[in-house]
Amino acid sequence: MRVLRKELSVKFPLLVSIFLLFSAQTLAIELNGEFIQGGMVTGKLPPGSQLSLDGNPVKISAEGIFVIGFGRDDTGEAELKWTLPGGEKQQTSYKIKQREYNIQYVEGVEQKYVSPPEEVLERIRDDNRQVAAARKTDSDRKDFLTPLIWPVDGPISGVYGSQRYFNGEPKRPHFGLDIAAPTGTIIVAPADGVITLWHPDMYYSGGTLLMDHGYGISSTFIHLSGSLVKAGDVVKQGQPIAKVGATGRVTGAHLDWRINWFKVRLDPQLLLPPKSSEQ
Repeated sequence: MRVLRKELSVKFPLLVSIFLLFSAQTLAIELNGEFIQGGMVTGKLPPGSQLSLDGNPVKISAEGIFVIGFGRDDTGEAELKWTLPGGEKQQTSYKIKQREYNIQYVEGVEQKYVSPPEEVLERIRDDNRQVAAARKTDSDRKDFLTPLIWPVDGPISGVYGSQRYFNGEPKRPHFGLDIAAPTGTIIVAPADGVITLWHPDMYYSGGTLLMDHGYGISSTFIHLSGSLVKAGDVVKQGQPIAKVGATGRVTGAHLDWRINWFKVRLDPQLLLPPKSSEQ
């Protein structure tokens, strides 16, 4: 684990001297990851500590382990404050690295998916409620600590943060990693986890599968042609869980894989090893 440490310098004026003495205090925090838009950072504090990110409490395990994440458009500095078991308070901040995003144009999407008709709005709202409920899962699993693997082989056809235009109309940014593959291609679990939702036919995302990795970190797999697991199943990294499809609002078969920290949308590609040359 890469340990990031900062030194705090406190000056003490001496009555009999023009010299200043310096007392350095090492911050009791370990951090692993990059403070970047779409990034995830894991860390550790002494057991029994309390932590906040930008004033909001962050869950810490009994061992002192925690995870935080940053959204596509987060700016400025991330401020971390914590209280050690003995009551000592410390803090630090890191500037969130900014990114440039691609603009993508997709033609041939049916108009009903670009601007859904009034009669399907309640269906869309119900889909959103189910996904939001699954992403609220806050289990004590620590599967997010294990390095991720690619869930399917294939060329990358869409990236996180890109602004998409459907039939020339700008839509919300893309928050997933798209991997092109034929319908029916097996998708494997990128990490251990528990299945929290399977829905075979959501309006926008078609076949939709969600998996909990612990502490608010979840994976979402969409446009699936089928699932090999059900809600409540415990799965292992590399286990077949679903099949690539072209369901929902798509123009071709692919896997759209998303990672969240609760409501914060992360970039899966930042958490993966580089693709091998044969992929």
